[in-house]
Amino acid sequence: MPRTIPKVGFVSLGCPKALVDSERILTRLRAEGYLIAPRYEDADLVVVNTCGFIDSAIDESLEAIGEAVAENGKVIVTGCLGAKGDIVRKTYPRVLAVTGPHATEDVMQAVHFHLPQPHDPFTSLVPPQGVKLTPAHYAYLKIAEGCNHRCTFCIIPSLRGDLVSRPVGEVMQEAENLVRAGVKELLVISQDTSAYGVDVRYRTGFWRGRPLKTRMTALAGALAELGAWVRLHYVYPYPHVDEVVPLMAEGRILPYLDVPFQHASRRILKLMKRPANTGNTLERIREWRRMCPEITIRSTFIVGFPGETETEFAELLAFLEEAQLDRVGCFAYSPVAGAAANALPDPVPDEVKEERRARFMHCQEKISAARLRNKIGRILTVLIDEVDDAKAVARSSADAPEIDGSVFVRNPGKLKPGDFARVKVTRSDTHDLWAEAL
Repeated sequence: MPRTIPKVGFVSLGCPKALVDSERILTRLRAEGYLIAPRYEDADLVVVNTCGFIDSAIDESLEAIGEAVAENGKVIVTGCLGAKGDIVRKTYPRVLAVTGPHATEDVMQAVHFHLPQPHDPFTSLVPPQGVKLTPAHYAYLKIAEGCNHRCTFCIIPSLRGDLVSRPVGEVMQEAENLVRAGVKELLVISQDTSAYGVDVRYRTGFWRGRPLKTRMTALAGALAELGAWVRLHYVYPYPHVDEVVPLMAEGRILPYLDVPFQHASRRILKLMKRPANTGNTLERIREWRRMCPEITIRSTFIVGFPGETETEFAELLAFLEEAQLDRVGCFAYSPVAGAAANALPDPVPDEVKEERRARFMHCQEKISAARLRNKIGRILTVLIDEVDDAKAVARSSADAPEIDGSVFVRNPGKLKPGDFARVKVTRSDTHDLWAEAL
């Protein structure tokens, strides 16, 4: 009588870094012969990968755990919420196990204990690129865990620890496997991508038999050899970031930098424990654009940080006007349990925070609309994400998936997801472009 293959359900929440954790766990599960069940009722147990960064994420994670407990009953919890004391155990004492983030081994130990799986060479199969939760044509490539910064609004180091860089040869092997499997875009992520290798003193590793430094610039240059789009995320503006911009100007990696500036007031930046010289930041932005006129700069900001005055908020708006950033996200400050900023005086009332966020986004929307209008009539290379009879949804070098805009392409013809296409831009709005396929 054939034995039943154990099935594991999976719920993945949170940021791209958590998504990569989920992919690693799923890869191990499939490598060991477990099946992944799409529904609670088909699963022998369920793994929930949680987020615990802000209150809304905690609520969403607890709700997901509660649903899994109610619908299945056998639940293993992992991720950032698992690192926040015993909140999961107190709320759901029936869960089988709780681990913190990037804890693949701990999760697998719990799965082995509660759902043993004897080895079977016919089911213990997994593709070289692992199991991915993204579409087949793009993938996140996580190069490090943790962070050495101690920003007062953030608890990531307490959840994920200090910076631990992955061996550069291991990163490159994963990237090669992904590209061989059909991935057309590699999105490089970590908590602090530009700090890659600091913890190992930029140790020399090996790839394809040749030495390669564990350093962002060297890694970007090597990734450029694989023939896929390479997009850099979470890049702190250290001086050596200037070294990757020529790679963008040469067309070797995408002309795109995701740099979390967070604010423009020197006093607020110091309270945040962030780099505080915005004059230098503006000069750096000008220099990046001089070196690579096509560069897209994305950033995120926080308004309503404790003590932020109307004058300091106005300073932020002035910075926005001067910097003319292409893509911008803005968050109203939200207290996070365990964050040092909670102890700062003069909290900003919620209604003021929301009003400032709305004013900030109104200012940025005008900037974004104007910068996109300048692309009308231009020829762009885009990567196709989705296609229907009337149009294709695509992205240009300026558009990261999920967080930036789209290029809507009329008359897609035989284009399919994962194809590159040349298009001519015909119109724009605040965030998106429309184009004709060539």
